[in-house]
Amino acid sequence: MRMIEGGHGFAGDPRAVGGVGGHIGAPHSVVGQRVVRHDARDKVQAATAYAGDWAMPGMLHGVVVRSPYPSARIRGIDTTKAAAMRGVACVLTARDVPRNTLMTDVPGQTTTVGPLRAKLHVLAEDRVRHQGEPVALVAAETLEQARDAADAVEVDYEPRPGVFDAEQALAPDAPKVHDEGNLLAHWRIARGDVDAAFAGAAVVVEGEYRTQFVDSAYLEPETGVAWIDSDGVITIRLSTQVIEHFRDVADVLDVPQNRVRVIGAYLGGGFGGKEDVTVEVYLGLLAVKTGRPVKMVWTRQESLLARAKRHPYRLRYRTAAAKTGEILAQDVELLGDSGAYAYLSALVLLYSTVTACGPYRVPAARVQARVAYTNNPPTSAMRGFGAMQTVFGYESQMDRVARALGLPPADVRKANALRRGDTLPVGQVIETHCALPELIDRAWAGLGAPTPPRAPHAKVGRGLACNLQPYGRIVWLHDWASAWVGFEMDGSLVVRCGCPDVGGGQASSLCQIAAEVLGVPIDRISVHIADSALTPLAGTTTASRQLYMSGNATLKASGELREQILGVAAKLLETSVADVDLAGGEVRAADGRTMPLRQVLAACARMGVPRSHLAVYHAPAGEPVDLTKGSGKIFPDYTFGCHAVELEVDTETGRVRLLKHVAAHDVGRAINPMSVEGQIEGGAVQGLGYAMMEEVVLEDGINLTTSFASYLIPTTVDVPDVEAIVLESGEGLGPFGARGIGEPPIGPPAAAVANAIEDATGARVTRLPMTPERVARALRLLT
Repeated sequence: MRMIEGGHGFAGDPRAVGGVGGHIGAPHSVVGQRVVRHDARDKVQAATAYAGDWAMPGMLHGVVVRSPYPSARIRGIDTTKAAAMRGVACVLTARDVPRNTLMTDVPGQTTTVGPLRAKLHVLAEDRVRHQGEPVALVAAETLEQARDAADAVEVDYEPRPGVFDAEQALAPDAPKVHDEGNLLAHWRIARGDVDAAFAGAAVVVEGEYRTQFVDSAYLEPETGVAWIDSDGVITIRLSTQVIEHFRDVADVLDVPQNRVRVIGAYLGGGFGGKEDVTVEVYLGLLAVKTGRPVKMVWTRQESLLARAKRHPYRLRYRTAAAKTGEILAQDVELLGDSGAYAYLSALVLLYSTVTACGPYRVPAARVQARVAYTNNPPTSAMRGFGAMQTVFGYESQMDRVARALGLPPADVRKANALRRGDTLPVGQVIETHCALPELIDRAWAGLGAPTPPRAPHAKVGRGLACNLQPYGRIVWLHDWASAWVGFEMDGSLVVRCGCPDVGGGQASSLCQIAAEVLGVPIDRISVHIADSALTPLAGTTTASRQLYMSGNATLKASGELREQILGVAAKLLETSVADVDLAGGEVRAADGRTMPLRQVLAACARMGVPRSHLAVYHAPAGEPVDLTKGSGKIFPDYTFGCHAVELEVDTETGRVRLLKHVAAHDVGRAINPMSVEGQIEGGAVQGLGYAMMEEVVLEDGINLTTSFASYLIPTTVDVPDVEAIVLESGEGLGPFGARGIGEPPIGPPAAAVANAIEDATGARVTRLPMTPERVARALRLLT
């Protein structure tokens, strides 16, 4: 289902870059159409070459040796036996790495801001801090030989006491994960008189909620191939969300950055798990050491064991409300588990801090957010990036406030919904339309008539949950992206942009934008992406930012190229630029005359007018703010959504059967409605997995869920069809008024399910995932 809520002209709008405001304001011929993506056919026919499908003559196979212990001192490493084994080309340890410290900066960051910088060793030196930590690398002629040699590397470990709970990690006598202590980061927000608001409230609702470790669980594990080309450039083709990691590889290898090239293949899933460095540094080390191509593919067990997870949180909420349902204050404490290394934990926690009060007006707020080191697996970026865990807290609270006051939960949300001009507790003013009331109505109505229960012991309930999710990077990171658009002499068009395509249609969206502005049929456009040497850099495919950033860069490049071409066409047709247009691969004048585009391009060549254009889009920028003073803007903008679910609870077993799921989001403008709906549907299903079944189970730091037999993800039998409702306010900051939609749909499902369970049974589940055992336990507490 697709709903269009009004529209906004773009003439004179700052988003109408490149002098094409009137053109963009006209009815769209390509943007907004259900265009089949250029990569769709190959993917359906299993013809797409993913990173793991590549091989080269003389290629070696690389394997990582990992620690079996979550906390231990390394007394020594003996590689003699492994290095002497048949087929082994090299064995590397920390002493073989030119610069063994890998810095984890916020990608694109130009200055270090507080706790947003972290470091870890490429290979462990004298200490391992989590199970699966890399200790050594092996390269051999065959994968079997590499694995055998990895098993033969002798590491003398001395197990050490560890800490495996974030609360316990902050105790004074807790074992230190790092010498500087276990508190990694602490963010605070203070706004208004919180204590006075609670004293005068008609109702105060308190709740404690817990979320779990979750894995990205993409189908394609971490993989890549590296080789040294004929110019001596270290070239790495891999599955990554960040081609700018060529800088990290260069730093570790101690070579100039222009001697490393990263090529991003189409991804078989990312979800943030391929935002941090994965295989690229290891591949670079092995290729340089051996002088031969090297391939590395992590096994499923290795991938589930070793990569960074979603942060588990403990969330404590106290919510004060008037008898009308108006929220008066929120008092929030957040505690996250960083695992053994910092990665992006401080930044994830910042997102949680900013979004802790949800998409509602909250006059008084106090938020205390901390994240602690433990000897658990590291945690870092994952779809939703800190703004997801808080949804479970604030949306559970909204329902409980409504029930305490005897008010409809939807009405309480609509009464408190943010409006343009409102200020978040952090001090940021909402500058664009917030369609939350419309989204709530659409989502709730989309459930239709109630479904009757199947048996006397089955109870049917409904719940909803709303969220706000930032898109684009924090403004003080001064984000930018670039794109190149150029005509060939025959009128076909080429788009070059360094954005990795993670499966969300990022590359195809750029084609649609260029086609709309330059009047070129979509089948006459080719796109080249994600090559650090040959495509203009565009930053990470993270933070729901690529359509916003690369889309705007492509829009700008296309618009400025359009003006160049039309200037020549106007001279040839002896008319004004305002009276010519590009459409259907030709130039059309207002009086009906036409001219083949290739004729105009030939004239451009004679006149020295460029037939291509490189553009850089700079996002709104700002400086770091003091969160405790609520002093300014943090993110460029937000995407708002509401999900409604209907489910049936078996009160004898606690089993929950999902019946209906409706997901409504204001996407600003749907560049390709099929891609938008796919993002909403996929995000909702992933959110349902988080709600109902997914959990990385640890026992004293040991991962017990290293296969898809034990780490469960939703299948088609576990979830209903998701009905996606797309509202288009036209008020996003992206091209044509688009908003980011990659992350927002994953947030609401867990809270919506919890609210529906309580609606059906009266039992409130406060810990994820909501397994039958936990639901049954909550039901027993009622009796």
